[in-house]
Amino acid sequence: MHSDQALIDRCLAGETEAFGELVQKHQDRLFGTLAHLLGSVHDAADVAQDAFVLAYRNLSKFRGQSAFYSWLFRIAYNAAVNHRRRTRKHPSLDGREQPGFEPVDGRTATDPGSGMQSDERVRLVRSALDELAEEYRNALVLKEIEGLAYEEIASVMDCPVGTVRSRIHRARHDLREKLSRSLKPSDL
Repeated sequence: MHSDQALIDRCLAGETEAFGELVQKHQDRLFGTLAHLLGSVHDAADVAQDAFVLAYRNLSKFRGQSAFYSWLFRIAYNAAVNHRRRTRKHPSLDGREQPGFEPVDGRTATDPGSGMQSDERVRLVRSALDELAEEYRNALVLKEIEGLAYEEIASVMDCPVGTVRSRIHRARHDLREKLSRSLKPSDL
């Protein structure tokens, strides 16, 4: 597979199929994160498509000062925020349509109660995440699910690194507090 910069150069030279390679290379990761941020795979698909269209239209503005994915993700994050404002939707992390958010608890499938207990735990975590303030939830999702560094999150969220650290700390604290009311101490 070609490097992002080589694909960008080819696309800017008129080879539009090179952008298709960029899409293929980054679409799964982008979609997964958007699904967690928006709480809906349908909204994530719409926003991802919008982000790729915007990236294509603005590709000549990419300066290479960051990784292409970071630049693309910033576009997608802004598109997600705008989508949420437009639709006035609050993400519901209760639904099962979110990919990749199943916990691994170490119990075997032969334990008859493990599936129900695990499902309930997932529902409680999603519900607690849903209750977090948007800026805390977004920072936590970008850190814990997307695995971004604090500096990358600061760039995406357009705020200082100290603010990101504070939001993640507060999100973890609030999440722990919400879950402590619902789960046994051994489950935390």
